[in-house]
Amino acid sequence: MASLYKKPIVVRDSKTGKRVKKKSAKWWGRFTDALGREKRVPLATDRRAAQVMLQELIHKVERQKAGLHDPIEEQMCRPLDEHLTDFVTYLRAKDVTERHVGETVMQIRKIVETGRWRTAGDIEAGGVAKFLSAFRAKGRAAQTYNHYLKSIKHFTGWLEREGRIVRNPIAHMPRLNVKADRRHDRRALSADEFQRLIKEAQDGPPIEGISGLDRAMIYLIAAWTGFRKGEIGSLTIQSFDLESEVCTATVAAAFSKRRREDTQFLHPYVVGKLRVWLKTRGEVEPDELLFPISARAGVTVTRPDGTVYYRRQDRAKSKGNRKALPPVPDRKTHVMMRKDLAAARRAWIAEAEGDKKEHRRRQRSDFLTYCNHAGLYADFHSNRHLFITNLERAGIRPKMAQTLARHSDVRLTMDVYTHVDREEQIDAIRKLRAPGDEAA
Repeated sequence: MASLYKKPIVVRDSKTGKRVKKKSAKWWGRFTDALGREKRVPLATDRRAAQVMLQELIHKVERQKAGLHDPIEEQMCRPLDEHLTDFVTYLRAKDVTERHVGETVMQIRKIVETGRWRTAGDIEAGGVAKFLSAFRAKGRAAQTYNHYLKSIKHFTGWLEREGRIVRNPIAHMPRLNVKADRRHDRRALSADEFQRLIKEAQDGPPIEGISGLDRAMIYLIAAWTGFRKGEIGSLTIQSFDLESEVCTATVAAAFSKRRREDTQFLHPYVVGKLRVWLKTRGEVEPDELLFPISARAGVTVTRPDGTVYYRRQDRAKSKGNRKALPPVPDRKTHVMMRKDLAAARRAWIAEAEGDKKEHRRRQRSDFLTYCNHAGLYADFHSNRHLFITNLERAGIRPKMAQTLARHSDVRLTMDVYTHVDREEQIDAIRKLRAPGDEAA
């Protein structure tokens, strides 16, 4: 039998400080659930509202007894925090990086908190649109807008697939056209620019704790393999096979962006440079990081003797058969590139000091600039752009370029990472035949 009642509670009197008994402000409901268990739940302070809520609970129990209960309804009433916890478990089971998990959940929580949603049933497109509109009003880039929309869509899509909501309420929301609002587009250095960059790095002082010779080697590997910062930062002597007929460099799945072991073939020019550079390093431990530029949290390395080494970005501890290694600082590779490019540009301009006209032309030029007049950057990741652009310059077919770039979509390879500079455009135009020219 269902009934309403005021729950007895004990409170402290604000005037006397004594503990006194009184009735709760809210009405409570007493009823029996579908399994015959007695339930007591808080309802509302208004008796009529509490009576309606109790009747709804009784109606729900009757539907459950009749086998008409909808499990999605129960899921939609669960706290969003519980769904988010399950969503994090789902992401980790997919073997995505902790950084990706953290960023995704952070973006979802910001949208949830702005909408003041408490349950899965509260999620609605209007709240997402309001958050993203305010986000754009603050001057945030379209790309960042799309990242937030992608995260919340990923979450709501998962809720729908898991049977936790009836339908995805934001499935129809489109992304912005990032081409109309680019903030950090990159360019590929020319062959001359890259050679001058390497020379200046070799002769330059340490930057971000990395010597000039090491920086030059890092740039060479990035531009000849397309490896990203984190991938280069994971390389050890065991990552390279420099003795086979075809030499290779391998990135472990834990460090690859696509979570697979990636092996890249090395050009003979790079192999020669690597061998010379390794001689300058002397004896190198098998698990020693050759290029400590990227902090890798939770990385473990097991030696043949069974000793497990691990690095943590925040702190390092020793326990049992685990020996702690010093944490690897996250080097600002864009600072390295900016300073080396600036030094190379100064040297290039100084070469024309005897010719005032040429000197002024070089000063106005974009040659070796970190950010050119078109707003295109030559940061560390631009070396990957250079690798992919050089594939196109060498006449490599798009599918092969996509494979070597390790992209899932050829459009990313061709539209984002392949660049055509001014000289190439001029050369292409000059190859056109004028009207009346006889065909060769």
